[in-house]
Amino acid sequence: MLVSFLFGIFTASIFNVGQTFVYIGLIAALGLLAIFGYQGSFNKSALLTGFLLVAFLFGVIRFNSVNFSQNTLDVFVDLKAGQKNIEVVINGYVDSEPLDKSSRQEFVLRTKEVVAGRKVVEVSDRILITTNNFPKLYYGDKFFVRGALKRPQNLTDFDYITYLKKEGINMTMFYPDIERNTESNLGLEDRLKIKIYSSIFELKRSFELAIEGSVSEPNASFVNGILLGSRQNIPDDLKEAFKKTGTTHILAISGYNIMIISWVVLEVLVYFFRRRTAFWLSVIVVVLFTILTGASASVVRAAIMGLLILFANGYGRLYNPKNSIILAGAAMVWLNPLSLVFDVGFQLSFAAVLGLIYLYPKLDEKLKKVPKLGMVKETILMTISAQVAVAPLLIYYFKNFSLVSLPANVLVLPFLPIAMLFGFATGLGGMIFLPLGQIIGWFSWAVTTYQLSIVKLLGLF
Repeated sequence: MLVSFLFGIFTASIFNVGQTFVYIGLIAALGLLAIFGYQGSFNKSALLTGFLLVAFLFGVIRFNSVNFSQNTLDVFVDLKAGQKNIEVVINGYVDSEPLDKSSRQEFVLRTKEVVAGRKVVEVSDRILITTNNFPKLYYGDKFFVRGALKRPQNLTDFDYITYLKKEGINMTMFYPDIERNTESNLGLEDRLKIKIYSSIFELKRSFELAIEGSVSEPNASFVNGILLGSRQNIPDDLKEAFKKTGTTHILAISGYNIMIISWVVLEVLVYFFRRRTAFWLSVIVVVLFTILTGASASVVRAAIMGLLILFANGYGRLYNPKNSIILAGAAMVWLNPLSLVFDVGFQLSFAAVLGLIYLYPKLDEKLKKVPKLGMVKETILMTISAQVAVAPLLIYYFKNFSLVSLPANVLVLPFLPIAMLFGFATGLGGMIFLPLGQIIGWFSWAVTTYQLSIVKLLGLF
């Protein structure tokens, strides 16, 4: 049923499935259930077909309901606004962590009220705003913006419109006039959200500063990249080396990264506690890690995947990770149907986790006579499993496959858990007492220096 639902989402993402088809399909499905569900003519195959068709159509309906939903701000832009852009005044607050991009900054504005002429409309939409990098803005800052709303456009082959739409963004605004709003009356939900996320981002920034004060560059930026997904301070030549070696994925917070953290933490804690106690302690570590990274939707999704793998290791045979991964995937796609086809990060994370679930046990069985060498063998086999699973997606999306990708990943990724654990300890230690962070930072520097050297060396080929 879940697979059929996902297939419905996938089909509607690729093809324009109209309401007529949906109605006909529902009539056919309900007809099968009514006819063959009757006690006198019970037919299991027909009933199964009917239920699968219903699940498929629900996937189509769910995708269409999100993809074709009307945006309240449409009335203020383009043709619907008298064939020209109308300058509007928007009251709202920063609903994302502002991203510094050289001489500008980008952030998402959560709109609460729009004023255009005499028309005042209460809304709750999201707008991507590009503005100057001064003054520096922070999550939860409340202000008025005055400018022209525009719909995003696809200027290259990259589907920028859908990329933003899956994040709930349908409008953009470039370099508007900004005025602080000191009298904004937000609802309880918004005030609570701002308070929680402001604290999270403040904690994240303190963690980043602790890393930067404890480890020299570019290692500090690399540590912040693998732990927090922060790439802006990584030098361009190093980014290019990661790209050439097919190791850029380790700089993004994915299900694989969090799975590595949860797996290593669990394996370490089982030496000191009972397995189930170690499991719950590992869950706390993953939750703390998720908070430190900013608890964005993509990170929360990755954390759920990592926790599922952790649950499988923590409870052994009492748990079937294969079924639960499909359940988690269906739940995530239900919340955001656009992610299945249009979110490359979701696909890579999901493929990597599936590789760990299906390929890793087979490789481990085939090579059971090979010495474990601590956790080296397991880590290498997990790396190969994940890389094999994501390789088709990498080839499809990026139109190439690096010949040095597999050796680079095999040489670098086994040390990723160590780098992440030392980096995590460095950040926490530095937040408590900077000299303590600097002491632990020597270990972080040593491990990451090896990894960066491999990436730079193989990036030359």
